[in-house]
Amino acid sequence: MMKAWLDLLQRHRAIAVIRTTQSAQGYQMAKAVVAGGMHLIEVAWTSDKSAELIARLQAELPHCTIGTGTLLNLEQLNDAIAAGAKFLFSPHCDTAMIHAAVQQNIPIIPGALSPTEIVHAYSAGASGVKVFPIQAVGGASYIKSLQGPLGHIPLIPTGGVTLSNAREFIVAGAIAVGLASELFPKHLVDPENWEAISQHAKTLMEQLH
Repeated sequence: MMKAWLDLLQRHRAIAVIRTTQSAQGYQMAKAVVAGGMHLIEVAWTSDKSAELIARLQAELPHCTIGTGTLLNLEQLNDAIAAGAKFLFSPHCDTAMIHAAVQQNIPIIPGALSPTEIVHAYSAGASGVKVFPIQAVGGASYIKSLQGPLGHIPLIPTGGVTLSNAREFIVAGAIAVGLASELFPKHLVDPENWEAISQHAKTLMEQLH
């Protein structure tokens, strides 16, 4: 499980994070970034009908890997796995959640910020660590500074990754990056300009490969 997950991250390098109050809109958001070449889709568990959306995307986009995020407790984690999520993100580190995911052979990426938190999460069995919010602590330079002592831990920065700086994080040592509002700006989502969002995704993938 761990090797397959890391291989996916190294191949694709970016995760599209979908947060929406309308399930139908979330579906179109996913289709748009997939058209732009992205294959890793995270549907925030707080989104409208998230379980249904995950199941639908899994069925209709079999070449993609659909997961979920913003999981806050064990109940949500188990519901997400039941919905078919193939990877799990949380904004914090909860060892009970990590152990439950490991037992069910699902990659789990908890959020952490300090070196102590990052090591704690990874030692508990995390499949990688979401470094969040990255921009608040120096962006790519923070990822680079962690590489000396913690270079063996797969880091996925979020919360400040943009189309223009995403490559800097990979160069600094991140295994992948996560983008939400930068991929799905309100001024494009509201008028349903899916073609422009597809172009965002395509631009991002070109920069990362």
